[in-house]
Amino acid sequence: MTGHRLEVADVFHAHQDQFLHRWGHALSDQQRKVLRDIGLCRTAALGTHLERCDRCSYETVAYDSCRNRHCPKCQSSARDRWLLKQAASLLPVPYVHAVFTVPEQLAPLGLRNQPLFYSMLFRAASETLLRIAADPRHLGARIGILAVLHTWSQNLQFHPHLHCLIPAGGLAPDNSRWIATKRHGFFLPVRVLSRMFRGKLLSFLKQSYRRGELCFPGKLAALSAPHAFYSLLGSLRRREWVVYSKPPFGGPEHVLKYLARYTHRVAISNGRLISLENGRVRFRWRDSRHNNRSSTMRLEATEFIRRFLLHVLPAGFVKIRHFGLLGNRIRRQALERCRMYLHSVTTDIGALLDEQQRSALNRSCPQCRSGTLHVIAHSGQRVGATARACAARIDSS
Repeated sequence: MTGHRLEVADVFHAHQDQFLHRWGHALSDQQRKVLRDIGLCRTAALGTHLERCDRCSYETVAYDSCRNRHCPKCQSSARDRWLLKQAASLLPVPYVHAVFTVPEQLAPLGLRNQPLFYSMLFRAASETLLRIAADPRHLGARIGILAVLHTWSQNLQFHPHLHCLIPAGGLAPDNSRWIATKRHGFFLPVRVLSRMFRGKLLSFLKQSYRRGELCFPGKLAALSAPHAFYSLLGSLRRREWVVYSKPPFGGPEHVLKYLARYTHRVAISNGRLISLENGRVRFRWRDSRHNNRSSTMRLEATEFIRRFLLHVLPAGFVKIRHFGLLGNRIRRQALERCRMYLHSVTTDIGALLDEQQRSALNRSCPQCRSGTLHVIAHSGQRVGATARACAARIDSS
């Protein structure tokens, strides 16, 4: 592939039929849609649009994007547009990055019960943070949380976990003042967080089992028996769970870098891909079991596609959620009160975006380099014959 940077779409193009022959029977409708969309993204099959410079009237024709939230090519611009909307939620205080993970023994159950399991994960983590932060022995304040669901490890295995971004402080219970953290290290005690999170998630799983809400297909069938299920929960209760938390770090400009890094990521970016040769994909990864040592991994292309599609979220599932002071119903009023005590105003995120992010939001003209390209027309037919043929092949597998 000389002169072309390898992309996930290239792997799909080259080995989609082979993958469908082996795994097509097991795909969900959403996974089929992702396979189709990424393969056709920014190709003639999806249609074109005409862009014109607002300075020199330069015009160019560009391919349309698929806009699928799992597409590596579409997420950078979606991320930068989303960042612009976060200005009203940033406070001039240090922030904390905390990560809630679950033991690998729960991964198969989570994979087969995704909407329910992911919702329990959000609920357990948010309730843990809100409750411990409200405890006067720790902070004694109402806090805000932005939580993002990731489902992958660096080697693309199924590994559900939450990244949480939290202002290092909160409102007093009576709304009378801002309470800043006095800890120079961790914002909240990690071991306390871990054990409460463990207790809550296991309790939610037990409740769902008693209500008959959990599914146990295939190899999980044995776990449907009460003795086996409660034995698993008991063994998990006896072990320590991993909750990771960094010490509080800088203000809004640093928060933007974290948001950009975690909110709109997909299972693997195109930038991590190295080669596609002899039916194998080679990519960069960090081995967490060996101090995040950088290394390369080779996978059969069909296995690479299978692992990528493990991380397709259920239709309509919201993977970025806000809790506490940042909850949608009270966010504006709560943040206005916070700023009153902090003597601050709304952050101008546009001024904090780096040049690359601003360029992604406003495509600069390659001719005059001072104007901005704007879409002025679309092709009449968005989905052409190639797209229909691709969709038919995927749907019939």
